[in-house]
Amino acid sequence: MNIFRKLLSIIIVSACATNAYAAVKIHGKVTEDNNEPLEFVTVRIAGTAIGATSGLDGTYVLSAPEADTIRVVFTCIGYEEATRRLIKPAGDVTLNVKMTSKTFSLGDVEVTEFRKQTGSMQEINTDNYRLAPDVSGGSVESMLTTMAGVTSGNEMSSQYSVRGGSYDENSVYINGIEVYRPQLISSGQQEGLSIINPDMVGSVNFSTGGFSPQYADKMSSALDITYRQPEAFEGSLGASLMGGNLAIGTSSKRFTQLHGVRYKSNASLLSSMEDKGEYDPRYFDYQTAMTLKISPKFTASVLGNIAINNYKFIPASRSTNFGTSTDAKQFKVYFDGQEKDRFETFFGALTLDYRFNKSSSLSLLTSGYLTNELVAYDISGEYWLDQAGTTGGGSGGAIGGELGVGRYHEHARNRLKASVFSVGLRGTTGLNRHSLAYGVDFKHETIHDRAREWEVRDSAGYSLPVDLGALKVIYNLDSRHNLSSNRFSAYVQDTYRLSTSAGYLNITGGIRFSYWDYNKETLVSPRVNLGFVPDAAPRWAFRFATGLYYQSPFYKEYRMPVVDENGNTRIVLNSDIKSQRSFQFIAGADYTFRAFGRPFKLTGEAYYKILGNLIPYEVENLKVVYSGVNSSKGFAAGLDFKLFGQFVPGSDSWISFSLMKTQEDLNGVKVPRPTDRRYAFALYFTDYFPKFPKLKFSLRGILSDGLPTTAPRSGRDEGYFRAPAYKRVDIGVSYALLSPVEEGAAPRTGFLRHFKSIWLGLDCFNLLDISNVSSYYWVTDVNNIQYAVPNYLTRRQLNVRLTIDF
Repeated sequence: MNIFRKLLSIIIVSACATNAYAAVKIHGKVTEDNNEPLEFVTVRIAGTAIGATSGLDGTYVLSAPEADTIRVVFTCIGYEEATRRLIKPAGDVTLNVKMTSKTFSLGDVEVTEFRKQTGSMQEINTDNYRLAPDVSGGSVESMLTTMAGVTSGNEMSSQYSVRGGSYDENSVYINGIEVYRPQLISSGQQEGLSIINPDMVGSVNFSTGGFSPQYADKMSSALDITYRQPEAFEGSLGASLMGGNLAIGTSSKRFTQLHGVRYKSNASLLSSMEDKGEYDPRYFDYQTAMTLKISPKFTASVLGNIAINNYKFIPASRSTNFGTSTDAKQFKVYFDGQEKDRFETFFGALTLDYRFNKSSSLSLLTSGYLTNELVAYDISGEYWLDQAGTTGGGSGGAIGGELGVGRYHEHARNRLKASVFSVGLRGTTGLNRHSLAYGVDFKHETIHDRAREWEVRDSAGYSLPVDLGALKVIYNLDSRHNLSSNRFSAYVQDTYRLSTSAGYLNITGGIRFSYWDYNKETLVSPRVNLGFVPDAAPRWAFRFATGLYYQSPFYKEYRMPVVDENGNTRIVLNSDIKSQRSFQFIAGADYTFRAFGRPFKLTGEAYYKILGNLIPYEVENLKVVYSGVNSSKGFAAGLDFKLFGQFVPGSDSWISFSLMKTQEDLNGVKVPRPTDRRYAFALYFTDYFPKFPKLKFSLRGILSDGLPTTAPRSGRDEGYFRAPAYKRVDIGVSYALLSPVEEGAAPRTGFLRHFKSIWLGLDCFNLLDISNVSSYYWVTDVNNIQYAVPNYLTRRQLNVRLTIDF
């Protein structure tokens, strides 16, 4: 009882003291110069320990004891400190403050540590890559192929494989809009220019797996490109022996625009291949990105692209030596005919953004994509297959003589017109430590397909297949289809960030829904990834991701070849097709450290993917030929490592190494997947010459395992072998005719003040002059014995380039 009385006395005394010690409630909103709310502003009462922090909407609340004068101080990194005096405040006081951005000059900046990755997307710096030796002209995809887990076996192509997936399993976004590639591409010679213009790129984010629900239904990777918005008039001009490019951008208070034009004609590069003849490739691309700020909260953006790629080739002859030192062979062909391909792509998008406040926004996205493709060739040839060092005319099959002789005629008239029109609504909302993202999309697809292919082949005077009563072709295909379908999708995801005494935690989880009215399939794709940076070991960053991913079929994947009793192949569309499925588990870690006085980051990831409902396919050069049915299952597992650092100040370099195993159950036979590269090593290195700071050296090297290869129109379950490993080294030397102005240095005067930099470069492609194999041409003799004759890629080639930034 006495204890209760003492507690009651203490409470009464405290209440009386509180009434005698009145407090002032101060609240308000902190904004930037443009009236946008400003978060993480520290608000404190000068001379006391009382303080608060503004929230996502810029609001704050705090209480202070009454006084004649209260001085409130507002501080935030990157903004000028603001102070407000309150004279004899009492009761409830509203105090709104507008913060002014702080401007200051920096001296030399030294990178002390690289950013830690706690999510599924890694940010890639592309500043130095424009001067790198690259057949494609500094493409983003060429840089990606030096990353861990990413491989490519054709230097002329922008297509890549990620962790054992096909070339069609990678989604690509530009300014939030999903973009598409041509469908009939079968070789790097046809492809021309990548859809991504490297001169317009502002930021690159890339995920090799475990990406969030906002990205479309693809099983392997997500590439998110954002084109930059110019801050003033700027431009870049490039010219080389293979073409040229020009990008110009302007900016005003409310309107920015960026335009890019590219032209490429790599006839000199193609002439280094073993197919000799008249190459006439012409690739043109125009892109534009414009933004209009209608009001402080309302913005309209336009993205446009016109690409016209023409490839013409009149072959003359070919001579290929292959085999081993003890069993060398020579393949000779004399050609007649030509190939004429045309790929036209038109793309446009309009985005309307409305920002309610700094933490909430809503976007309406509309886009249209149209492709018009034609692959047409009529090529005949007469070939001789001999033991190397001999000439044709010996007895067939004799050692040291003629192994095979014959003729063939290949014909194709393949036309494809496809269009995709989409409209979507996406939003973001910030709630304390949560960042919500959500969206819905509708797509309408139309396909117009007309394809006709056939091949006549004879060996030693006999038409193949041999039929004494009729003349037959060894292969023919017919496809005539018109298709229209609709797709619906929606997603919602939440990112939660928390800093505790244990460390920094980042969790992103969400779910994606999809429906396609062609096969009446509904997909539900949950995805989660976690990232953690422990306070006890801040050099480490750990992450884990898992989720159920689908590969929603596009046109090539549900084209099912059906062979009749006469050997004719007809394409039918499989309306019962289902989406391929990948259940992924990914665990990784980053470790940052310093060596030789420079910062480095070591990254490692382990992954395991359970694959189901697979649509078997085979790869012929760049052409992916699907079976059109869900008849397989399998897995992919591997380890990826990457050492990233600045071996010299201001110049990024990295080394990546990957180990992988894939397996597929094909007709009861366990075989590797068609893109199974068991190992891959890549190096990208840049350096400046110590005594010649105007000279810059770049090296790009790739070594990767060969792909499983089969005979035409046969599966890996019937037998396969591996092509030789892909080995390539490209080097480049650049000399600064006009170096960039260093920070703090006096600006240029006269005519040169209009230029930022001028670089003159010399590249050597395929420095070691290695004959890499892209595919095989199969020769069949009358005894139905097949010989695989390798089709080699480009050889050593020199290139001179000029790059001007103004």
